[in-house]
Amino acid sequence: MTEESTAPVPWITPSGRYARVLGRAVDVALALAVLVAAYDYAGDHDLLLGALMALALLFRRRRPATVMAVVMALALVQFLLHDPSGGIPTAYAPAAYDMAVLFAMMSVVHHSRTPWMPYAAGGAVLLAAAAATSGVPFLGIEPSGDGQTLLIYWGLALTVWLTAFALHTRRLYAESQAARARHAEREQEQRARLAAARERAEIARELHDVVAHSLAVMILQADGAGAVLRKSPDLAESALRTIAATGRDAVDDMHRIVRVLREGRTGSQGAGEDRRLVTLDEIEVVADRARTAGLTVDLSVDVGGGRLSPAEEMTAFRIVQECLTNTLRHAGSGAGVDIRVREEDGTLLIDVTDDGAGALAGRASVGKSGGNGLVGMRERVELAGGAFEAGPRLGSGWQVRASVPVRTRTPVATPTSGGTEDAATTTPVRTER
Repeated sequence: MTEESTAPVPWITPSGRYARVLGRAVDVALALAVLVAAYDYAGDHDLLLGALMALALLFRRRRPATVMAVVMALALVQFLLHDPSGGIPTAYAPAAYDMAVLFAMMSVVHHSRTPWMPYAAGGAVLLAAAAATSGVPFLGIEPSGDGQTLLIYWGLALTVWLTAFALHTRRLYAESQAARARHAEREQEQRARLAAARERAEIARELHDVVAHSLAVMILQADGAGAVLRKSPDLAESALRTIAATGRDAVDDMHRIVRVLREGRTGSQGAGEDRRLVTLDEIEVVADRARTAGLTVDLSVDVGGGRLSPAEEMTAFRIVQECLTNTLRHAGSGAGVDIRVREEDGTLLIDVTDDGAGALAGRASVGKSGGNGLVGMRERVELAGGAFEAGPRLGSGWQVRASVPVRTRTPVATPTSGGTEDAATTTPVRTER
């Protein structure tokens, strides 16, 4: 018997200590009723039999089937001791304290967890009533009534049984409703935890992309500015301007992310209002910053205008940005990067390779990155339903490939008589170097 199946239902029974106290009081009251009923009989064993039945009823909630078997066995002894031939019998039968049989049956019907036990208990009482009324000659039990008496006994037993069964059904229904409510609450909590975990992962990716890329560019620019400060003030000034612009963009992005965290908005609530929407056009911006940091970047974007949704453009931008960041950190200035972003047959393809500045694959210093960038890129692509792979190239350098299914095709209105056309058919393909 599980804890969930025995949980108290507040609108049927009190819960906790009050329920236990009330249940124990009912058990004691039933036992006293049986004991008082047995006290009124003058048989030598009536009081003893009634007391034993009353004692058994105290355990009717824990062991209902056992209690009923004990009570019915005591009732059988009662009828065996009954001698209606004359004088004072050893025990009277039937007697008022036989109500203990009905109480025991009621306990089995109401408290038993076995489906067939209520029916078995009811059948046993009906058979016992028939045997007591008609008599059992081979056991020496004499008849104690006629057919009308038997109908009265059966009617009383059926009334008690139906009442107990109705309470039993109501209790099971209430427990099932309570269990369903607890299950729904656990599901809601689980969904809330999953949503929070997704939001934390999303914010972690945003923080990593913003901070890692910006810092990598700023560090390299600062090193370059320090190296040429005296020899070439113009180059140093250009590097400082790049540092300032990169820092301002990073601060703006950080402010948006912090605002989302502070106001507690998640997913669609925060992304559309506070997070800066980036487009494929901004890939050229990060590519220029990488060039100023010393990378040789060959960029090609071959995607029709309006073919991608904002989420898909964000995915492509972040992947390219992270690849440039990793090249700056691990290969350093002087490395060459080839970036190809194109859309073919409803799939956005992103291919970024670098030459590792000539270092053999696996020999370049990787620092202490912890692999968060690759994890973030993989998560972005998988959330979009795409495929991602990354690894060293044969010889030197690193290669990243991602494919993302294009789900959004935005139609745009044109001033021609043709009405509405797909944007991809009216906007030229963009290719950038």
